[in-house]
Amino acid sequence: MRNDNKSISRREFAKKSASALAGIPLLHIDNSFFPSLATGEDELEINLFSKHLQFLDYNEMSAQAAEIGFNGLDVTVRSKGHVLPDNVTKDLPRVVEAMKKYGLKPQMMTTNVWDILQPNELNVLQTASQLGFTHYRTGWLSYPEEKTIDESMEEFADQAKKLADVNKQLRLVGCYQNHAGNHVGAPIWDLPPIFAKSDTNFLGCQYDIRHAIVEGGKSWELDLRRIRPFIKSLVIKDFKWGLKDGVWQPINTPLGEGMVDFVHYFSILKKYKIKVPMSLHLEYDLGGAEHGATTIKMDKKEVFAKMKKDLTFIKEAWKKAEY
Repeated sequence: MRNDNKSISRREFAKKSASALAGIPLLHIDNSFFPSLATGEDELEINLFSKHLQFLDYNEMSAQAAEIGFNGLDVTVRSKGHVLPDNVTKDLPRVVEAMKKYGLKPQMMTTNVWDILQPNELNVLQTASQLGFTHYRTGWLSYPEEKTIDESMEEFADQAKKLADVNKQLRLVGCYQNHAGNHVGAPIWDLPPIFAKSDTNFLGCQYDIRHAIVEGGKSWELDLRRIRPFIKSLVIKDFKWGLKDGVWQPINTPLGEGMVDFVHYFSILKKYKIKVPMSLHLEYDLGGAEHGATTIKMDKKEVFAKMKKDLTFIKEAWKKAEY
């Protein structure tokens, strides 16, 4: 658990945050804001994970994302991200200004937000809401050894409800990513009980097909059925199993070169009428850009070409998918 002995107590901050939120009008939410089950046109809007452009400044990354053909950026607002949480009120408006200059709309961001009683985390959400963002990825959770998994899930469900309540007032949708490994949500069936106390219009899952297949093997379609009502955003990436340093492990690949059958996957999304914000991640070799490096060892034109190739693959696979 996080250290709560910050500059103010939890009780004191809870009072202050409640007062701050009381001044934010509760907006009417129409169906267009939550397109999870909307039909819409057969065209995708795809955001590029800004982690892969951290070798560029705000203006350059926006210009390049637009040039490649993306609709927006999934902006990293976290430690070592494009925007540091301590600087969010100053730097996130600069990002949005640069994005809009090149026709990109603010929609998605990636954060470490989960415990809404932390002052910085509430500030990140308030700032994003004012700037027009609608969806953000939350922080990840782990199961502490000193508690049973059931005890932890009950605690996480209480925290999720508090976060969803704030999201509702701020007109934001929080999205918890299923991530392979010893993370909460790696087994997809963890997540519905954690969301059980929340208004799931405002808190759900960022569904990551790569991690779902790593963990789910051949049963990933059942997992998708289970999490379907809670999917609020999507992450697109690919992998294959391989030997590295004598250990079998997932090896990240360009789209279409790994184990994800994207045409089949997209056909399922169409069947279930899941059309939510989408973020492209490129975690194979990009000269360090795959890890968010600020200085890369690959010609940036080659990096941009790989991004364009994956973007084109998504669009073509989506068109081929039938339902």
